[in-house]
Amino acid sequence: MKKYQKWLGLTLIALLSACAGQQAPVESPLSSSTQSIDTAPQAAAQSMNVSKLSYESAATNRSVRSSERLGTQWGDEVSSYVTQVDLRRTSETPIAETAVRYADKHYRGRGINEISLAAGKIGFFVESDSRRRLPIFRTEGQYFLQGKAGQAYRLVYRNHTDKTYEIVASVDGIDVISGKAASRYHAGYVLKPKGTLAIEGFRKSDSAVASFIFSKPADAYAANTPAGSIANTGIIGTVVYELYDPNRRIGEPQPFPADNGYAPPPR
Repeated sequence: MKKYQKWLGLTLIALLSACAGQQAPVESPLSSSTQSIDTAPQAAAQSMNVSKLSYESAATNRSVRSSERLGTQWGDEVSSYVTQVDLRRTSETPIAETAVRYADKHYRGRGINEISLAAGKIGFFVESDSRRRLPIFRTEGQYFLQGKAGQAYRLVYRNHTDKTYEIVASVDGIDVISGKAASRYHAGYVLKPKGTLAIEGFRKSDSAVASFIFSKPADAYAANTPAGSIANTGIIGTVVYELYDPNRRIGEPQPFPADNGYAPPPR
C-alpha cells in the first residue's frame, strides 16, 4: 500500500487565526392542446439559445489573449505558522476536486460568492489583502477568476461541518507547501471542524510564506523553478480528503438549536 494510503504527516495551519392586473379579452382563445403545440417550438428555440449562449460564454472564457495571461509570483514574506500532525485519510480517493482558471480578463457567466466543494460541506473563495472577495464566474461547470498583475491574494476555505478535512492546493501546477510539481496525493493543510483555512502563499518555513501575487507569466514562480512550467500558469487547483480525527470532540450543547431560521449546510 502506498504511503499516502496510510498514516500521513500533514501540515496543520495555525491561525489566530406582485399585483395582479386585469386580463385583456381574447377574441378567439386556443385550446390548451393547441397552445402546447404552438408554443413548444418557441420554448425549444429559447432553450437552444440559452444553451448556445452558455457554450459560447465558456468558450470565450477559455480563450485568453497573451496580454491577459497571468501567473503567480513568489511575493513578499508574511508570517504564517504551522505545526505537524498525524492524521489518516478515510479514503485514498478525494471527496472533491476543482480547478479555477484565472487571468486579467472580463469573464462571462454567473458571478458567484463562494465555490461549493464536497456537496456544500466546504466553501472556497479567493480574496485580496483587504479581505475583498475577488470576482469568480461560473459557466458550463467551470470557474474563472479575474485578477490584476501586482494584486496579492489568498485562498480561503470554510468548513461548514463537524468533520475534519485535508486541503491539497496548487497554484500554477506547483504544490503550495512543498514547492514541487503538484500531485493529488501530496500532504496538505488540515481544515478543522467549523474552521476557516487561509492559504496566503508558497510555504517557506514553519513560520512564513511567500505571498501569492498575480504577475505576468514570465515572472511567475512556476516559470522560475525547476519543478514548474510557464505552460501551467493561470490555474488554481484544490483537492479535498476527509480525515479520521480521533481527537474530534462533539460540539458544545446549544440551548436553542432551532433559532437559526435558514437552511443548514450539508453534513
